[in-house]
Amino acid sequence: MIPKIAVVGPESTGKSTMSEYLAAHYNTIAVPEYSREYCANLVGECTFQDEINMFHGQLALEKTLLPLANKILICDTTFLTVKIWSEEVFGNAPQEVLDELPRHPYDFYLLLDIDLPWQDDPLRNFPTKRQYFMNIWHRELQALNADYTVISGLGQDRYDNAVKAVDGFINRQLSEPEF
Repeated sequence: MIPKIAVVGPESTGKSTMSEYLAAHYNTIAVPEYSREYCANLVGECTFQDEINMFHGQLALEKTLLPLANKILICDTTFLTVKIWSEEVFGNAPQEVLDELPRHPYDFYLLLDIDLPWQDDPLRNFPTKRQYFMNIWHRELQALNADYTVISGLGQDRYDNAVKAVDGFINRQLSEPEF
C-alpha cells in the first residue's frame, strides 16, 4: 500500500508549492487541489452542491493519480477542507463528507503554519482569520486521531522541515513490525 501524505492548512500557507516541492524531492506525484480549478471556473458564489462536487472531484483525482505514485503520494490538501469550509460558510458539512472522513484516512499530515506572509489570491477569502482556521485544523486532525506535524519556517527552512518530518514518518513506517 502506498502511504498518502496530506499537505494541509489555512489559506496562504504554501500548500501547493510545498506539495510540488515534496513530489519532486521524493520523485513521486502530487495530487493537486481539485477545488482550486473548480472554483476558478465558477460563475457566482460557491454553493453547498459545489462543495459536494469538490469532495467527489478530490477523491476521484486521488484515485486516478495513486497508481502513478512512486512509494508515497503527496496530496495538496484533502477533502477535509470541504468539511471545514462548509461548516464555516454554510453552517454544516455535507453528510457524505462526514461519513467518508473515517473511511478515507491519510497516513501522515503536514499542517503548514501561518508564519508565511499573506498572499492575495482571488480564491482566498479570510486574510484576518488565519489563526482561527489554524485552530480548526488542529481540532479536526486531533478528532481524526491523525498523525501530523506542524511545519513552520521561511524559505528553504520550511521545505527542509517538511522533508525532515516526512523522512521521520517513512522511517517510523519502516521500523514498525508487519503483522
